[in-house]
Amino acid sequence: MILAALDSWADGAAKAAIVDFVGRVTTEGPGFVVPQERVAVFDNDGTLWCEKPMYIQLDFLIRRLVQQADADSSLRDRQPYRAAVEGDLSWFGDAVTKHYQGDDEMIKVLGAGILSANEAITVEKHATRVDEFFASAIHPTLKRPYTACGYLPMVELLRYLESNGFTCYIASGGGRDFMRPITGQLYQVPPERVIGSSVGLIYQDGDVVTTAKLEFLDDGPIKPVRIWSRVGRRPVLAAGNSNGDIEMLEFTRGLRLLVLHDDAEREFDYTAGAEKALQQAARDGWTVVSMRNDWTTVFDD
Repeated sequence: MILAALDSWADGAAKAAIVDFVGRVTTEGPGFVVPQERVAVFDNDGTLWCEKPMYIQLDFLIRRLVQQADADSSLRDRQPYRAAVEGDLSWFGDAVTKHYQGDDEMIKVLGAGILSANEAITVEKHATRVDEFFASAIHPTLKRPYTACGYLPMVELLRYLESNGFTCYIASGGGRDFMRPITGQLYQVPPERVIGSSVGLIYQDGDVVTTAKLEFLDDGPIKPVRIWSRVGRRPVLAAGNSNGDIEMLEFTRGLRLLVLHDDAEREFDYTAGAEKALQQAARDGWTVVSMRNDWTTVFDD
């Protein structure tokens, strides 16, 4: 085992579980795993970066919905455009929370708006819009650039695993082509190792162009399917934070990490949308990572 820094992790059960697991899989013996099988998968929203008071991608999309409503005033009386124009973030938050609690009525309405927000543009144009957003967008309550909202302990974990022969992937319910332009800067994870939700794409006049059709919602039971489809290997380590990560964690043969948001002072304190995951973690012995107790710092300040 190569020793690499987990400097922002407090000494405790979570850090010990990580170090012990990596020690076993990198040491000849019954727990040894050959390097090519050392696959680690990470959720993104709430696991690698902030997801409250709304998903970062949702802020990006809300701005686009406002632009559409400004161009077509008839949209202003319809959701999700109405909530976007009025700045009603609670509507968007409720849609996401209810989705993770099993009620998809609002998320379907939101999804229809999202799919129209960046329709019929080239993938390069979409990436440019993402780059422009991250160049200036600020977290609404933490008052820091979104590019500074990644969790330093998790970035350290990525480097620690890589130094011990792991290949790390992102497997998120967030948009694949929203994450790809930024994951290299934030996490040093290249675009070919980003798995996420995606709209349909078509070839048109020499370009790949977006459509308003949802191809995959990379969440819940779809996550392990997409991981297998893209990676072709079963992970030996996975990290998530919500009910949408349960199946990914179940699919993993090895260390399962569940990030618990319990630090209102440095980030946020909530369990909504993670109730089932926390229950299963307690029942099945998954490693719960407490932001308050297991991380000496949250952001790279």
